[in-house]
Amino acid sequence: MKNLDFRDHDWRKKWTDKEITAEEAIRKIIPGNRVFIDSGCAEPQLLTMELIKHSEKLIDTEILHFLTIGPEKYFKDKAEDLFRHNVFFIGETLRDEINKGQADYTPIYASEIPSLFETGRKHIDVALIQITPPDPYGFCSFGINVDIAKPIAQSSNITIAEINPQMPRTLGNSFIHMKEIDYYVYNDTPLHEFHFDEPDEIAKRIGQNLANLIENKSTIHVGFGDLPNAALKFLGEKKDLGMHSHYITDNIIPLIEGGVLTCRKKNYHPEKIIASYALGTKKLYNFVNNNPYIEFYPSDYVCNPRFIGMNKKLVSINSARQIDLTGQVNASTEGYRFYSGLGETIDFMRGAAFSKGGKPIIIIPSTSRDGKKSRIVSHLDEGAGIMLSRGDVHYVVTEWGVAYLHGKSIRERIVELICIAHPKFRQSLLDEAKKLNYVYSDQVLPCDDNGNICLYPSQYVTIYETHDKQKIRIRPVKTTDEPLLRDLYYSLSERDRYLRFFELKKEFTHSKTQFEVNIDYNNVFSIGAFIGEIGNEKMIGNATYYLNPKLNMGEYSFLVRDDYRGKGIGGFLYQHIIIIAKERGLKGLYGNIHIQNKSAVRIIRTGGYTRITPPGNLDGKELFYEVFFDKEDSTN
Repeated sequence: MKNLDFRDHDWRKKWTDKEITAEEAIRKIIPGNRVFIDSGCAEPQLLTMELIKHSEKLIDTEILHFLTIGPEKYFKDKAEDLFRHNVFFIGETLRDEINKGQADYTPIYASEIPSLFETGRKHIDVALIQITPPDPYGFCSFGINVDIAKPIAQSSNITIAEINPQMPRTLGNSFIHMKEIDYYVYNDTPLHEFHFDEPDEIAKRIGQNLANLIENKSTIHVGFGDLPNAALKFLGEKKDLGMHSHYITDNIIPLIEGGVLTCRKKNYHPEKIIASYALGTKKLYNFVNNNPYIEFYPSDYVCNPRFIGMNKKLVSINSARQIDLTGQVNASTEGYRFYSGLGETIDFMRGAAFSKGGKPIIIIPSTSRDGKKSRIVSHLDEGAGIMLSRGDVHYVVTEWGVAYLHGKSIRERIVELICIAHPKFRQSLLDEAKKLNYVYSDQVLPCDDNGNICLYPSQYVTIYETHDKQKIRIRPVKTTDEPLLRDLYYSLSERDRYLRFFELKKEFTHSKTQFEVNIDYNNVFSIGAFIGEIGNEKMIGNATYYLNPKLNMGEYSFLVRDDYRGKGIGGFLYQHIIIIAKERGLKGLYGNIHIQNKSAVRIIRTGGYTRITPPGNLDGKELFYEVFFDKEDSTN
C-alpha cells in the first residue's frame, strides 16, 4: 500500500465552500460578540491582524485569550472600549493594559477552563484558531497548541480556522474534522517563536540544587517561566526520566537525544511525553511534527490533578515571586499589580502531592533582580495574592539550598527558609520571626567572630557507599539539623553516651544542641552521615572538631549509630574531616577516647602520624591521642 502524504492532496478543492478571505472572516463577528483567539505561538496571525484592522467596527467585542505572546499591540492608537480583552493567563502583551484597567483577567485553574465552555457557563460566539491542512480523511491537527483551543473550538457557535501548512501535525487528542470548521482562511507563514532567557549564575545554582532532588525514573512537569525551563538543562546526568507537562520547550530535545528523557519507566502513558502545547522555536516545531513520541491533549486532561497523580515520582517544578516564612507562596502578582496567573501551578503541585514518590517543588531566587529585596519575607507584600497555601508547599529551592516544609511546624519551617535565604537578609528575617514569637527567643544562626552570617561549605558534600551498596550522604551540618542531631544522641544507649561524653547525659535540649549545628565552619567544623531523602532525613553519624588556635589543632570527636556500625562509616567520616582540616590549614587533631572504645582507637590509628598516651585521667580509663598530618610535627 502506498504511504499517504497528508499534505499532498487537493484538499482546498474538496473544501472550497468553506474558504473565505480574512476580511470576510472578521465580518462574521458582530459588535458584542465574545471571540476566542488561539493561544501562545499558535495565534492565527492573519486573522488577528485583520481583527485589529477592523476594530472600529467591533465596539464592545470581548476577546478571550489564554496566553498572548504575539507582537500585536491591541491598544495602540485605539480607544479601550473597542475590544474588551479577557485573559486566563497574563502574558507580556497585555500585562500593562490589565493593570491600567483596560483589559480583564479571570483567575482560573488551567484544568477547569475547558468545562467553562463545554457546559455553556461561558459561551463563545466565534473561535479563531490555527490548524494544519486536513489529511485525506478530513482531520486537521491543532499542532503546537491543543490546550483550551480544541474544547473551545468545538463549543463555539462559529469556528474560523487559519489553515497554515507550516503548522506541525501533532498527535494525541489533537484533531478536529473539517466538518466542525465553519470557515477557513489559508495562510502559509512561519509560526510565532518564543525565546526563553539563558540561565544566569543564580539560575545555574538553583538548577544544580534542584537536580539533587530529582531521582532517576521520575516524571517531570515544568511550570511556566524562564527559571523552570532552565532547570531542564541540569538534568543531563539523570536516567530514564519521563514528562507529563502543560507545555514543552526546545530544552527537551537534547534530553531526548541524549537518552535521558526516555519515558520508558513511566507507568501512565508509558513511552510517551504528554503535553498540551509547545512554546519555543522552529527547531521544536520540526521535532514534534508527526512525532509519535509526543502526544498533545486538552488542558482538562493534562492538568487534571487526578491524572497527574497517577504518574509515579511526578516532580512538579514551579517558580514563585515571593514566599513568606510560614510557607505561603505568591506566584502571580507584584503587590496589587497582576503579573501572570494561576495557570497549571496548583493543578500540578497537588497532582505531585498525590503521586507516589512525587515532589511538589517551588524554585525561587533568594533576592529580586537588583539584589535589594529578599524574596523570602516575613510577610507577603500588601495586595499580594496567595497562590499556594502553607499546606501545599513541600520543597523550596533557592541558589542557597533546599528547604522542606511539608509536615513541619511554623518554627521548623521558618528556620528552614531562613537558611536558604540570601545571607545578608537572614538575621533580619530571624529578628522579625522572634518579634512574632514564631521561633525560640534564643534561636541563633551560624555567624563568624564579626557577626557575619556564615556560608554553607557545600564543596564538602559527598557520598559514601557501604559494603552492602547503601549510599550514605556525608555533608557539613547546618541549622536545620538540630532535631536530627538530637535524635541521634537520644538513640544512643547509656554505654554509648558514656563512651562519647564520659558521663551519662540524659538531656539534649535546644539551648545546648543548637550550638552544635550553628557553627562558623572555621572555629568549629562538624559533618554528619545522613540517610533518607530531604524532608525525611536521619542522621546516623557525626564527626566534629573544635579549633584550638594556640596549637592550630582541632579537638575531635565522632560517633555512629549502633545499627550502622561495622559498615565503614566511622572511618569514612574520620578521613573526610581530615581532608577538611588539612584544607583549612590545621596541623592535626587530638582528643580523648575511652579505653574500652576499641573500634574508635582502630579508626584513629588510620589518620596519620598518631601518638596515643596511656591512661591518665578518669581513673585510668581515658586515652589521649594526637594525630599529625605532617611527620615533622609529630616528632616535635
